[in-house]
Amino acid sequence: MQNESPFHEYQFDDSVEISIELAARVILFDDDWHTFEEVIEQLMLATRCSSAHAEAVAFTVHHQGRGIAFEGDMTQCVRVSSVLEQIDLRTSIEL
Repeated sequence: MQNESPFHEYQFDDSVEISIELAARVILFDDDWHTFEEVIEQLMLATRCSSAHAEAVAFTVHHQGRGIAFEGDMTQCVRVSSVLEQIDLRTSIEL
């Protein structure tokens, strides 16, 4: 009688690449030294959004002290955050 293992031997295809993209968001904080125009312009540059969307984000940040500037995968969020911080805007990235 041969002992049969309850486990099966699997062959994995190494040519298949699996990547897990974590959803994240860039939080922008209010400050007292940037104008609305500066923030709107930098939001448009960083996120490639419309001026209307950037204005809405800037308005939220101004009135609530913080707001979501961008949502996407971690790589995109790091890029957006670094562009916003080029003019010394304060950001954080949340998962």
